[in-house]
Amino acid sequence: MELLTKELIQELLAIDQEPCLSLYMPTHRKHPENLQDVILFKNLVRQMKESLLQKYSSGDVKLHLEPFEALAEDDSIWNHTFDGLAVFSTTGLFKVVGAHKSFDELALVADSFHTKPLRQYLQSLDHFHVLGLTLRDIRLFEGNRHSLIEVKLTADTPKTIIEALGDELTDKHSTVASYGGSGGESSAMHHGQGGRKDETEKDAERFFRVVASSIYEHYSKPSGWPLILAALTEHQSLFQKVNKNPLLMPNGITINPTSVSVEKLASMAWEIMEPEYHLKLDKVVAIFEQARANGKGSDDYKEIAVAAVEGRVETLLVEADRIIPVRITNLVTGNTQKKDLINPKVDDLLDDMGELVMKMGGQVMVLPTAKMPSETGLAAIFRY
Repeated sequence: MELLTKELIQELLAIDQEPCLSLYMPTHRKHPENLQDVILFKNLVRQMKESLLQKYSSGDVKLHLEPFEALAEDDSIWNHTFDGLAVFSTTGLFKVVGAHKSFDELALVADSFHTKPLRQYLQSLDHFHVLGLTLRDIRLFEGNRHSLIEVKLTADTPKTIIEALGDELTDKHSTVASYGGSGGESSAMHHGQGGRKDETEKDAERFFRVVASSIYEHYSKPSGWPLILAALTEHQSLFQKVNKNPLLMPNGITINPTSVSVEKLASMAWEIMEPEYHLKLDKVVAIFEQARANGKGSDDYKEIAVAAVEGRVETLLVEADRIIPVRITNLVTGNTQKKDLINPKVDDLLDDMGELVMKMGGQVMVLPTAKMPSETGLAAIFRY
């Protein structure tokens, strides 16, 4: 199962062959609720089979669905699901993506992958990570203004000081206990005994450096989300010293992360993130207003559509949960047409526009309704 990243979406958008099979569904983390997940998955696969049979031979359909049938029997996936699952398949490609977000049920066969739910999830500006750090181990959480959920770390992300340093650990027996118990608010240091205090501090510094690098490469860099550190005061200063992650926020949660509930940690994290979130929204809106005043911004969807197909949109602001029943009918001229959409969750103007802008190297941001600088549901900043 893969993590959701901007690079994954770009890879899916770059596919230029058909059919492209996209499947979305909600999943459950715990037994026995998760027993129903594979049943729903098989029902959605049957829907795709019906769609494929309208255009392809039964032999071709069987080949296209083989990876899905194999996935249905893979207990390693169904026993370790998150809140949502997305599956994408075409000749030579099969991607299974777990998300900390529930998806509406959808099975779609088309000439391109349906990426709207993934893009809208990543493009919201309230996402962040929280790193719970002690000298013994780490925990990583993914959060927004509504929730905080623990992330299952990748196999190559060290979870403990022993995993991180291995044979390089100075003193395996003393180091993990050197900074006090799991519930303490302060650190007890070793003294004497051949400089064990210095050895412990060196181990801590090396451990934090490995963690900082790994979290950046595997989580911060792919997502672009801010990182909040939850750790004791002395660990905060040491981690900031060795950190090279530009997304680490200067203010952290000064607490032993094992001493509070996830709910309390979520509340403390949002206290730090909320002013940053509003500042980010206000900054984006101010940049748009300035661009519009200079003739380099617009909230007219027809004008934006033309700019999008010409690759002139640098930033597209999209209103969250807004659906506009308009299609871009010509990818050369940018002509648009109002129409009744058979499935507005699949296709609408904001979906078409967002996909185009990303393909052209622009960025898309999803803003809450109250913060949108226009009434039209979208606003664009042009490159020229």
